[in-house]
Amino acid sequence: MAMPKILVIDDNSSVGMALEVLFALHGIDVESVTNANEGAKRIQRGDIDLVIQDMNFGADTTSGIEGIVLFHELRALSPDMPIILLTAWTHLEHAVALVKAGAADYIAKPWDDNKLVASALTLIELHDLQRASVKRRRAREERHASLRRHYDLREFVFADEVSEQALTLACQVAKSPLPVLIQGPSGAGKDRLAQLIHANSSVSHGPMVSLNCGALPEDLIESELFGAEAGAFAGVTKARSGKLESADGGTLFLDEIAALTPESQTKLLRAIETGKFSRLGSTRERHVNLRILAATSADVDELVRTGKFRQDLLYRINGVTVNLKPLKDRTDDILPLARYFLPSEKVLSEAAEQALMQYDWPGNVRELKTAIQRAAVLATGDEIAAEHLMLPSRVALSDANEPTAADVRAALSKHRGVIAQAAAELGLSRQALYRRMSAHGIERE
Repeated sequence: MAMPKILVIDDNSSVGMALEVLFALHGIDVESVTNANEGAKRIQRGDIDLVIQDMNFGADTTSGIEGIVLFHELRALSPDMPIILLTAWTHLEHAVALVKAGAADYIAKPWDDNKLVASALTLIELHDLQRASVKRRRAREERHASLRRHYDLREFVFADEVSEQALTLACQVAKSPLPVLIQGPSGAGKDRLAQLIHANSSVSHGPMVSLNCGALPEDLIESELFGAEAGAFAGVTKARSGKLESADGGTLFLDEIAALTPESQTKLLRAIETGKFSRLGSTRERHVNLRILAATSADVDELVRTGKFRQDLLYRINGVTVNLKPLKDRTDDILPLARYFLPSEKVLSEAAEQALMQYDWPGNVRELKTAIQRAAVLATGDEIAAEHLMLPSRVALSDANEPTAADVRAALSKHRGVIAQAAAELGLSRQALYRRMSAHGIERE
């Protein structure tokens, strides 16, 4: 692994020499330049992990304007580069303003060796993690873009890798004639995934017909599935086709298939195996050619073990099984889904986003959609606040987790004033910690 490298930009060459010696003791290489132009040129050549820059480059200047100009130039050249501002003229208000602009830390001369080294090591590590995260994110975005180019995703909203895996598998099997079983909790989006499979299948030109087996009483399921002749049972005055006939040449999606009665399971098994079935009240066999997609929120393997679901039928419907996890297990989907459901004129506040991420969503995507639609109605302005979501009280919508002044002081003391480490312990960004220090009137050690 290459040795980390720090670029020091300071008009006093002795500062660069001192820092070279200091960081060499910790296995870090230091390059130093004495003016802003050289510093900017060196950044453009790359392989720098951290910049420590002075705020003043003239013997008679103390305003820090030169340093501010250089800082913004460096940020433009390398937006993700961590920069420590080093100056003999430091005020918290000035530091907060610069940190808001993206500075990683702000340390006064004469510096504390231990504090400077600790801050630099932490920032280099964070920068490495950030670069790895960016690399993973770009790879993920490329995979997502590839899926969108090659498949009709039916506006399926996803960002989490767990969802990506399910979606990729669904796309891979869509063209095949294999039956697909989609397993996942109620409200997770199984029906949307079924629509996606049909849209990319070889029978996409045909109809997609859905039947929610769990939404019908037992005595009506068979007539809905197979159809019925006039007089087949009370109330049927004319013949009508069932879902099997309606889906001929396309896809039949059987949601909550585990709710089928044993008799319906037997008839469905025969229809799948032979393509033949009869309407209720008729002995005439009819023939269909279709793709079967099924979904269930039940533990179908357990139902097979207890004799409530036919094992041979399970073999027929689970040519490929796609697992769609509950929303709480694919948290990266939460905010993209929330924004998808949000009216275009509304935005989520930071507190609302935090509340959405903290909630465990037992009702999954369906519950999230309802919460966002409700909040959009309750919010009279453009911004949706946390209270508009009206989530159960177990979710903290207030500042209950906000660090107190004592928490901030304790973290700063523990980490000897190293902002990056104190912020990490408090669960804050460095900028957020500086804002809270300013609000509480806490001076930098």
